[in-house]
Amino acid sequence: MSFQTILPPAMLGMLGGGQLGRFFVIAAHEMGYRVTVLDPDKNSPAGKIADVHLCATYDDAIALEKMANTCQAITTEFENVPASTLEILAKTCTVHPSAEAVSIAQHRVMEKQFISHAGIPVAPFVVVNGANDLPKDGDAIYPSILKVARFGYDGKGQARVSNNVEALAAFENFKSEQCVLEKMLDLDYEVSVVLARDAQGNVAVYPTAENSHLNGILDVSIVPARAPKLIQEQARTLAQKIAEKLNYIGVLAVEFFVSNGELLANEMAPRPHNSGHYTIDANVTNQFEQQLRVLVGLPLGDVRLHSQAVMVNILGDVWKDGKEPAWDKIFARPELKLHLYGKHEPRAGRKMGHFTVIGADQETVVVNAIKARAELGIG
Repeated sequence: MSFQTILPPAMLGMLGGGQLGRFFVIAAHEMGYRVTVLDPDKNSPAGKIADVHLCATYDDAIALEKMANTCQAITTEFENVPASTLEILAKTCTVHPSAEAVSIAQHRVMEKQFISHAGIPVAPFVVVNGANDLPKDGDAIYPSILKVARFGYDGKGQARVSNNVEALAAFENFKSEQCVLEKMLDLDYEVSVVLARDAQGNVAVYPTAENSHLNGILDVSIVPARAPKLIQEQARTLAQKIAEKLNYIGVLAVEFFVSNGELLANEMAPRPHNSGHYTIDANVTNQFEQQLRVLVGLPLGDVRLHSQAVMVNILGDVWKDGKEPAWDKIFARPELKLHLYGKHEPRAGRKMGHFTVIGADQETVVVNAIKARAELGIG
């Protein structure tokens, strides 16, 4: 369908009501748009502040019809929305990213194969459709990580295995679902790139972030990455190549491993990303406003980094014995920006918020962020 710029006060649609959707709603409201959120959770963070919250499943025919009739453009905040839902909505209104792009990104086998076929280096992997596909002991792929093809995130749906017996046990534990067996690498560090690509093929690429994880969940992102310029630029170039090969329209995040000085693509997310949260406080245009701009056909915003930044995730683990964390300690830091997501209740491993420390000197910013992290009792 032909596409025209959509201006306020148009109603936009968001599939998913988590924190990424919430930040989108905030960006949309600031720019004069209204938002309908579809999410089955009555306490969804985005649903709480949306103009309309359709509390229904993502394949609910009545809810989808309401969105199609009232929203001029629709996007998503997470990749596990059924691709069929996007296909249905795309028949009557603008939908970005496309169902095809999301279907690839939400399936680890398709994702690995797509990235590899695009000529981008990845860690050695084996597609596991059945027990007989698991390599025998002595294969060079061990030790490795077995990952379910669908619905795995933040370390869920993964198991470290060192031989065939362990791999078989993990595969059976995953109810023999299709998996990817991926070789474990000696990592130097990990980086990620967030970018936006519009319907005309224009691309805006954010600075490369350096990431560290705790129990499979992103813990800290440092921007710009403390990596050689060559690695930073290569990551940006490869992420852009993936977006172009995918004919992607929207905000896309690509995560990379750096092993023995070599950059390897890990996975992609067809949406704003946790490691891009620093953009809220450190860039001219944050990733959520960029998502909005692509969706409604506005020119891409300036992605320039105006401050050094360190983003730290806040999980439910820091609400110890039912007590609120030491907010007073981190509020005492003038260089720190706190963002809480409005979630109904804290749980271990649940992302409840994040903070970003910004400043002119990276070393000072890193030190202050680590101090604030300790004051909240993270780790």
